Amino acid sequence: MSASRTLAQRTAIVLLSVAFLSGCSTVRGWFSSNDDDTPNTTDPVELVDFTATASANRLWTASAGRGERRIGVRQAPTISNGRVYAAAVRGGVRAFDLQTGARVWHYDSDLRLSGGPGVGDGLVVVGGLDGEVVALDAETGAERWQAKVQNEVLAAPVIGQGVVIVRSNDGRVTAFDATTGDRRWFWVRELPTLTLRGHGSVVLGPGIAFTGNDDGTVAALSLSDGRVLWEQMVGVPEGRTELERMADIDGTPVLEDTTLFATSYARQTMAIEGPSGRPLWASDRGGAGRPAITANLVTVSDPAGSVWGLDKRSGSPMWHQDGLARRDLTSAVAHGNYVVVGDYDGYLHWLSLDSGQFAARARAGRKALRGTPVVADGILVVQNVEGDLSAWRIGAE
Repeated sequence: MSASRTLAQRTAIVLLSVAFLSGCSTVRGWFSSNDDDTPNTTDPVELVDFTATASANRLWTASAGRGERRIGVRQAPTISNGRVYAAAVRGGVRAFDLQTGARVWHYDSDLRLSGGPGVGDGLVVVGGLDGEVVALDAETGAERWQAKVQNEVLAAPVIGQGVVIVRSNDGRVTAFDATTGDRRWFWVRELPTLTLRGHGSVVLGPGIAFTGNDDGTVAALSLSDGRVLWEQMVGVPEGRTELERMADIDGTPVLEDTTLFATSYARQTMAIEGPSGRPLWASDRGGAGRPAITANLVTVSDPAGSVWGLDKRSGSPMWHQDGLARRDLTSAVAHGNYVVVGDYDGYLHWLSLDSGQFAARARAGRKALRGTPVVADGILVVQNVEGDLSAWRIGAE
């Protein structure tokens, strides 16, 4: 069997598995002949009315181009220095003013750009479905350099300390010189038989690149040469089948001071001492996406659609919200006194950081939200699978 055929079959299995687990409409009802009014436990839960305690106000909308649609790469924008940078599978890269949504520049390209852009050190860098890595001038959008990796790039590249770090979908982490685009080093992690499509970005610390892996581990790599400094298991693969053993760290870990927070599809979350790799605490609540970190909480959405607020010091659950079950939630992000998740039907949900109760709800559009919303200067920006952007403020009701 050819390598390309094996990869295609593996991708199809993963997409089907994830669709089934999330209650996606393409799978819903295949295994049931239920014609009465009995609730189907694979259906997304219906939204219920609540008394809003906050008001979500849309500031502007814009288009990044033709979005990912059914590819499943979870494209998301990036905010830096008052600008929103967004890429599309077809349509290149665009920069918008954060406050008004006015377009600042547009880099037009025929490349199929699959990941969200990374921003840093005056560069905007984006990856493609055919392994392209394109670096642009953050101020003007002019192309600085192009490079290539061996597999599609679904995660936003990371820029800092003189390098651009790219994680491709074959488990490879590659470092490029930020000025020239020359490759400095690469590191490869062997993939499990079955993984989720896509993954989070690498996180930079002083002289270290932290990467979450599809086998449930976090690795710390030397930024100078890519050698492994330490590895730590976060999500323990357990079960009889490959599907049950999926433990992907599929969202970007978060580094705060010297503590690294990572969460796994195996529903396990861990706080790790960054310099040494020593676990500080572990929780059996978690999910594949990026954790949201606030003053007192680590907030994660799990594969079943529950949102958990964990004590930042101990990992103990402080609250959980199960009113969004099977709605295929995005990773959580903090927005003022709230935490926000998006869902498969285009809704944004603001939950109180104190209690996890619903505070506000708004519909960004009729298409799914897959990528993690981003927040800066009190403004939340989200991108849907059609490539449409919307910006929001939250205030008292």
